[in-house]
Amino acid sequence: MLTSLNNTRIKRVAELSKKADARKADDVFIVEGIKMFQEAPTERIRECYVTEAFFDKCGCREKLEKCGYELVSEAVFHKISDTRTPQGILCVVRQYHYQLETLLQKEAPLLVILEGLQDPGNLGTIVRTGEGAGIDGVIMSKNTVDIYNPKTIRATMGSIYRVPFLYAEDLPQVILKLRDKQIRTFAAHLQGKEYYDVQEMKEGCAFLIGNEGNGLSKEIAGLAEKYIKIPMLGQVESLNAAVAAAILMYEAAAKRRA
Repeated sequence: MLTSLNNTRIKRVAELSKKADARKADDVFIVEGIKMFQEAPTERIRECYVTEAFFDKCGCREKLEKCGYELVSEAVFHKISDTRTPQGILCVVRQYHYQLETLLQKEAPLLVILEGLQDPGNLGTIVRTGEGAGIDGVIMSKNTVDIYNPKTIRATMGSIYRVPFLYAEDLPQVILKLRDKQIRTFAAHLQGKEYYDVQEMKEGCAFLIGNEGNGLSKEIAGLAEKYIKIPMLGQVESLNAAVAAAILMYEAAAKRRA
């Protein structure tokens, strides 16, 4: 059992939880909790750390044996954990690398494009909701929060393993490429003249969602085929980015089922 807080491996895992640069350098990310472990593809798990209390009562010993694991003390686990009430299992998992072509494989892909989102919970919720709605991928600007942030990972509830995503080096060029492929681009925008629910969404389409505070930049919004809006009653001007994305994704999903 690892008991030293100064162990080199433990210090590195703690760093991976806190620093995006460290995760990028090692091409890994951290997942915590039994659900995230059980849903993680075995071949992508590099390391596993569990407390003795977790191991004694867990029902996943067979997978742990396949992946390999290290028993650690409670104090060590608290050092590497990012949660207030750790479940007692943490894994180091290999990062994913998708290409734009992967996201465009379907004849009529459904995509979400995010520009400058900063809340890790919003990003994780969009990924999770996107899987539920059946989207084909998430495309993000370079200044969007790190998708491997532990808070984002927790918010995905496992969808990080299944929803393709990528960061675009040149987001305007990606949007232009989508339009060249006849994929409709809808900007969720306060200046939208038409409501989202009267749009045709059975063909390929992508929803552009902007920063929580400032919305889409003029450059990115200007590349959209159409501005659309969500009806607002009362004194509400706009919705949370993840909520707005969810409404649009499920509207497209409903129209594709009709």
